[in-house]
Parts: sequence; C-alpha cells; structure tokens
Amino acid sequence: MKGVPDIWLLLSFAFHLGGAAACGVSIAWVLKRGDRDRSDRGPLLAALAITAAWCVVHAAWGPMAIATAGMEILRNISWIVVIYRLFANDGRHESMKPIRPVVYALCFVELLQLALLGIAVSFALTTELELLVLQLMAMFRILVAVGSLVLLHNLYVGAAQPVRQVLRWTTAAMAALWAFDLNVYTVAYLGRAFPLELEAMRGLVVALATVPLAIGSTRGAASMRIRPSRAVAFQTLSLIVIGAYIVLMVGIAQSLTMLGGNVGRLAQVGFTFAASVVALLWLPSQRLRGWLKVTAIKHLFQHRYDYRAEWLRFTQTIGQNDEAGQSLHERVIKAMADITDSPNGLLLLRGEQGDLELAARWRWKDVDVPAQAMPAALAQLLEERAFIIDADDLRAGSDQHGESALLPQWLLDDGKAWAVVPLLHFDRLTGVIVLSRPPEPRSLDWEDFDLLRVVGQQLASYLAEQSGQQALMEAARFDEFNRRIAFVMHDIKNLASQLTLLARNAERHSENPEFRADMLVTLRKSAEKLNTLLARLNRYGANGSDRQVALDMLELADRAVARFEGLHDVAIITRTSAPVLADAENLEQALVHLIQNAVDASGEESPVYVNVLVEGVMAKIEVLDSGTGMSPEFVRNGLFKPFVSSKASGFGIGAYEARELIRAMGGRLDVESREGLGTRFAITFPVLTSAGEPGLDQSKPAEVA
Repeated sequence: MKGVPDIWLLLSFAFHLGGAAACGVSIAWVLKRGDRDRSDRGPLLAALAITAAWCVVHAAWGPMAIATAGMEILRNISWIVVIYRLFANDGRHESMKPIRPVVYALCFVELLQLALLGIAVSFALTTELELLVLQLMAMFRILVAVGSLVLLHNLYVGAAQPVRQVLRWTTAAMAALWAFDLNVYTVAYLGRAFPLELEAMRGLVVALATVPLAIGSTRGAASMRIRPSRAVAFQTLSLIVIGAYIVLMVGIAQSLTMLGGNVGRLAQVGFTFAASVVALLWLPSQRLRGWLKVTAIKHLFQHRYDYRAEWLRFTQTIGQNDEAGQSLHERVIKAMADITDSPNGLLLLRGEQGDLELAARWRWKDVDVPAQAMPAALAQLLEERAFIIDADDLRAGSDQHGESALLPQWLLDDGKAWAVVPLLHFDRLTGVIVLSRPPEPRSLDWEDFDLLRVVGQQLASYLAEQSGQQALMEAARFDEFNRRIAFVMHDIKNLASQLTLLARNAERHSENPEFRADMLVTLRKSAEKLNTLLARLNRYGANGSDRQVALDMLELADRAVARFEGLHDVAIITRTSAPVLADAENLEQALVHLIQNAVDASGEESPVYVNVLVEGVMAKIEVLDSGTGMSPEFVRNGLFKPFVSSKASGFGIGAYEARELIRAMGGRLDVESREGLGTRFAITFPVLTSAGEPGLDQSKPAEVA
C-alpha cells in the first residue's frame, strides 16, 4: 500500500463499506419481495452475504490481506453457483449437462488461488517470485472472469424469450461484476502491479450491481424496462463523441512529445491549436447534430420519433396566438417542419378553380412560386390517393400514382424541395405543405409517412376551423345588415298599412271636413316617421335613448289605440295615470307592435283590451287578446328570436323589436300565453315619483285617475 495516495485509501474504505451496506439492503429486499419460486433464490442470498463479508474485510484490512483474498475466492465461487442455478429457470441445467464440467473447472481454477496464497506467504521471498505469483493469480482470475462471462452469454442467448425477460436484470448485474474484475486483473497482469485505484472502485461497482440484482429477483422484473428519452440518448451520444474526440486529441498530442526537444513541443502545440479550431467549428455545427440525432434514432430506438415530445411541441406551436408574430398559416408550416427538422416550408391552399395557390411561406423567401402553384389535377390526385410525394424519388424517375407529369417544374428545379404533404379534412383536400430538405439528408421512410399523414389531417382541421370562423364572422356582419333592413321593411309595412287604410276611408269620407283634417295630420306624421326612419336604424339594440322624457303611459295608450279606430275593436279597460320616464316615440312604436300582433292573432269579432295600471312602484301597460295563443315552447324559443314568425307573411321581428326598444329605455316586456285562450303582453316601467326619479319614493302612492 506504499505510494498510494491517502485519497484512494479513503475512497476504497468508503466504497467497500457502501458495497457491504448495499448487499445487506439487497438481501432484505430479496427476502421480502423476491420471487420465492426462483431456483436461484438461495444461491443469490448466499452470494450477496459472502460479497458483503468480502467488502467488510476489504474495508478493514485492505486488498492485499490474506483474509481479503480468501473471502474473494468464496465470493467468486458463490457467483459461479448462482450462474449455474440460473440455468434451472427453464430446465437447461438438466438438458445442458456439458455446462457442469465448465462450472467445476471454473471452481477448480478459483480454488487454485489457495495454493498461490500459500506459496506467496511461504516461498515468495524475492521480488521476482512475488511478481510471478501476482501474474499467476491475475491469469487465473482472468480465466475465471472470461469463463463466467461465457456462461452468462450462453445463459441469456440460449434462453426462450419469456425467460430472457426474467433473466436480463440479474445477468446484466453479474456481467458488470465479472467484466470489471476482468479489467482489474488484465491491468494487473499487463502492468505487473496490482492497480489499487481500480481495486478501490470495486466496492462501488458492487453497490451499483446490487440494484439490478434486487430488481431481477422480483416477479415484476420481466415488465420493467429502462427507457431513456430521446433527448437523453442524443445528449449522451454527443458527450461520447466529444469525449472520444478529446481522448484522441490528448493521445496524439502526448504521442508527439516522443519527437523530443523543441520540435516535439512545437508539434504538440500546433496540433492542439489545429484540433481546437476544428472542434470549435465542427462540434457545434447543425450538420453534426443532425448526424448524431439520426444515428441515435437508428441504433438506439425502435421508432424514429418520440411521439409524446412531438405532440407537445406540435400543440405548443399551434396554440400560440397571432400576437406572437406568426399567423396561423405560418404556424401550420412550422408545426410540420419541426417534426422533420426541415428549415423551410410553403403552404398552398385550394383556390376557387380547384388549383393550389401560395398562402404562406416560412423561412423560404428565395423560391419563386407562380400564381398557380400546382394544377387542379394534382390536387384531385392527392385528394383521391392521400399519399405523400417524395421529391427525391420523382427526380430519380419513380412515379407511383402518375404524379410525375403533374408536379410543377418549379418544385422539381428547386433542390431544397423534399416532401409534399397533403392536408385532408373529411377526405377533402384543404391544401398541401411543401417541406425543404433537413440539414442531415435522409430518405423518407414509413414512419415519416405515417406521422406526416396524421399531422396533416390535424392541421387541415385547424385550417378548416379558421375558415369556418371567418365565414361565420362574415355571415354575422351580413346578418346585422339584413336585420336592420328587415326592421326598415317592417316599419314601412306598418306605415303602408296605415296609408292604405287612409286611402280606403278617403273614398267614403272625402267630403267630410273633419276626415280631411285628420287625413292631413296622419299624412304629416307618416312623412315624419319616414324621414326619421334612417336615424332610428342605429338605435336598435342601443343601451338607452337620448330622448327620454316624463310622460303618462295612459296618454300614450290613448294615442296608440286611436290608430286602430275603425279597423278593429281595441279598447282601454283600466285607466290609471302612470307617469314614467321613457322615449315617447319608441314606446308608442313598441305598443303599436304589440297591439297589431294582438289584432292579427284575434278574429274579426274578438276585441283587444288594453289596461294601464300602477302596482306599487311599477307602471304597466297590458295588451290582452283572446286569440289563438302560443305554445310555451314558441314563447321560450321563438317569440323573441328575429326572423321567426308564426304568421305566414310575417317578418318575425315585431316582438323582438318591441322588446329591444323597451329594454333600451330601462323597461321590461313580459308575456303570458295559452293556446286557444289568448295572450297577455305587459310593458313595465318604474313609476316616476314627484322627485323626478323613477321608482325611488315607495311611501307615496301613485296618482290614479
């Protein structure tokens, strides 16, 4: 132990003590949770116990003590027995009897260490004899390690697939133990000295190996797998490449020192400088990262893509709003390009003639796309066959569906164009995405086609949803315009009805001076209403009216009822003065709507009644008829919906307009109706108190006429 730094002595003590503790924990785990039917259960517990004892002795007396060497012999033999008992998991310890001589031979070679220990203690009196004994001991240990690894290989490779799933954790741990011992004793044999640094690490290797040994002893070991993420695998491979580069650089630099003198020193410095420049330029490059990623995916994973990570990235890209600086069309291209690491992309959407037109670019400004980017025939072919076009295959002469004659020349001439992915929504082609070639060139395979096809369908649904929203917004604007025109037509219809009635009565009463005076008044009012009709259009749905004044609802009801004199029997039954704050013109308009609806719903002999009354602080105008009535479903779902009418020639906006006008003035319109019995509409406003405020003075009764 002379010449060994104190740090290695301390590490050796800590590692081997930790290895002993780990063996103890593993023993407890196997006793509590291990599979009791396993044939290797007993030998495994014994091997762990002996290994724990070896670690304790090693920590107490060091690696060169006779007791440590003796315990290592027992440890190795116990692990050889465990390997033999592992063959019994599928009965091969009986069918493969030739393995028994191998086991016996390995145990015999390990027992020869006892003879070498005796020789070392009794007869190795010189340095040459000590070196000879050391090399013989190392050689025997190399033979045992190699034989044990061969047994483990035959054990795992020859096992059936279900048994392999059970054995993989245990065999992996034991292979690690024997492989490390092989390295230790190979270095000792070649270096003619015991590598105490590596010997100190054996305790750590034992502690780490107990974890898979404990896992492998349970029933659920077959279903447990270590699945590193693609990011971890890629970063690990990157570190391995960088580490290998550094080791190579250091090795060459050290070798150049053999030239000696200033020439060797100059060569060493020059090589280090050149290698550093190459590393700074090459290692961070996108091409190297692409090569490492493709290599890791090819050799470390069954699938090219980490679908969970791809989906999370896809949803995050699409979920951004337009304020992030990219429109939905650009985000659609980026979401698909990120999957294949494509640096550029184009989005082509269907035009009015069925062809495909450029809708958006993503980092691809140098490509010249014509107005008709792709013909309608190619769009129809992609819609029918739903396949992805590999531009490289077409350039090489491949033509699977007849797309070669239809693909535009501008795309084939651009060497960066790589894949054309259709976007299908309910089997209808919405558009296509053209992807550029990734930095690390590769061919498209089945996994690319499957993932890009599914992503294309999802992106097509987003584009269709945006198109539907735009159509709804346009329809809403047209609906607002049509609604205002319908209000105009409804008001004109009412005025036309009044003028028609006036003209009909004029034929019979034209000689009557009083009638002529009333006719002039009616014409003047109709003209005023026509002149103010356009101004009133902007007030529908407003929050209030700027012409609200104090008025008496009874006087307003008298004027509204007077309009129907001679047309239908409309009478005010309850007459109560009801002062309120409202827009006289709009309130009269709403009341006329309601009375007209009541007249239309009633027969010629069925009168319409109007009540003006005050209940507490609320003033009401009720319009009652005994007409056909309305069903509860129509009252709830159709009465106040615009353009829904129970009349064959109605516009369906009378009740809606009346309610909106009343609401704008701060009132309320209620309705009660029963089929076959009639309907009651009630306009309610707060009573205007003496203080000029509606509905605040509840202590004073309203004035009743």
